[in-house]
Amino acid sequence: MESKEKKLGLGALILMIFTSVYGFNNIPRSFYLMGYAAIPWFILAGITFFVPYAFMVAEYGSAFKNETGGIYSWMEKSVGPKYAFVATFMWYTSYVLWMVNICSGIWVPVSNALFGSDTSATWKLFGMDFLSGPRLLGVFGIIFMIFITFIGSKGLNSIQKVTNVGGIAVIVINIVVLVGGIVMVIMNHGHFAQPFEGMHSLSTSLNADYVGNPVMILSFIVYALFAYGGLEAVGGLVDKTENPKKTFPKGVLIAAIVVVVGYSVLILLVGSFTNYKEVMGTDGVHLGNVSYVIMGNFGRMFGETIGVSSATAIAMGHNFARIYGLIMLLSLLGAFFTLSYSPLKQIIDGTPEELWPGKMGITRESDGMPVNAMKVQCVIVCVMIFGVSFGGNAMAKFFVILTDMVNVGMTIPYIFIAAAFPAFKKLTDLDRPFVMFKSSGSTKFFTFLVSAMLIFANVFAIIQPAMGGDIMTTVWTFAGPVIFSVAALLMYHRYEVKMRSRVK
Repeated sequence: MESKEKKLGLGALILMIFTSVYGFNNIPRSFYLMGYAAIPWFILAGITFFVPYAFMVAEYGSAFKNETGGIYSWMEKSVGPKYAFVATFMWYTSYVLWMVNICSGIWVPVSNALFGSDTSATWKLFGMDFLSGPRLLGVFGIIFMIFITFIGSKGLNSIQKVTNVGGIAVIVINIVVLVGGIVMVIMNHGHFAQPFEGMHSLSTSLNADYVGNPVMILSFIVYALFAYGGLEAVGGLVDKTENPKKTFPKGVLIAAIVVVVGYSVLILLVGSFTNYKEVMGTDGVHLGNVSYVIMGNFGRMFGETIGVSSATAIAMGHNFARIYGLIMLLSLLGAFFTLSYSPLKQIIDGTPEELWPGKMGITRESDGMPVNAMKVQCVIVCVMIFGVSFGGNAMAKFFVILTDMVNVGMTIPYIFIAAAFPAFKKLTDLDRPFVMFKSSGSTKFFTFLVSAMLIFANVFAIIQPAMGGDIMTTVWTFAGPVIFSVAALLMYHRYEVKMRSRVK
């Protein structure tokens, strides 16, 4: 009996790609780092990375639609199992570091949701100085990780409900800022809180650290590339699309334009209500809380624009920060539930069970959840959180290094995927329902373009701290992918020895 599964039309496809890729948090962070000068880099990354890489992923996904191992299966079939395992293991470990990061950082939106501002640095448990600040957040983070693992291992459908609510709420906040920003520009007769001076604003960063520092500026490309993360999900949409040969390329191109324009317009509108020096230049503003600071400022400035009293405008600012804190909390919860098992499940489903120590490679028969591996993952994350939270200043510095390792670690596997694409195109025994790159020349050109863009961005992201005197961060950011690669190679060598001994 034929499947009655409803296919995605052009509009639904664009929405699916948009929600998989677009992240509102990238907008205030980019404005904080570069101001209006972030816009050209988003456009460049969209043209040289987003569009060609999306089509590569679509070809992989359509040809290997019946494979359960995701990106591992793509590379394993195209190049070989060792190559695939090293790349996928690096991709997975970046999510482990991401979880360590979020377990400590999630209390910023909690604080904003409760109090309208970030007070997490001043929290104490029962008035004890020992359990305050980073240590208390570490304890909360460990409890949170255990809770997520417990609930996630149950495979509950309620996880999807949290994700859906968070996703809808983030779309709403984008619309609110878009409409509110335009209203403020109109009511202020085109006046921007941060003056926009055409090409000068687009080419000169508002952040003093970036002015006259080309390495810092070029390292920003990594942030622009992160803004287009999540493209792996696109690979599974080809066979779910109506008339994919015509609809899919059109959907990807329109979605790319929508995402690029969305980022560019909203970065511009942030400047319409945010004076960089007055808001970004104050003490206590950093990458972790800048989104909430900007949203609080949005509420206050909107109140002043429509003519409410000063006290009411300030209250509106606190309430907007609360609402945004709640929205980001829901969004992060949904993402955390999904990422606590999805990357792990993907790599375990694609690899032989014997490759993993003990019972880590065994999944639950009823729903395929990698419960044993999730427990081991929970222990590793909790140990790292404990070390970062209770390790003093040295470990606090290590936490900064961890964040940089996440940034680099999440994009390096994309290089492996892109580099494997020519080998994938040479395979002759595949049913290819969707083909975008029809010639050897176009395959080689776009493989080179995407790979070069990723390598270029990561090189500058790695060397940038050293150029500013922070050699340790550069060393460890470079060492991270090397350590993960060596760990993956050792695991694979152990597997090969085990398999050879069985043959004998």
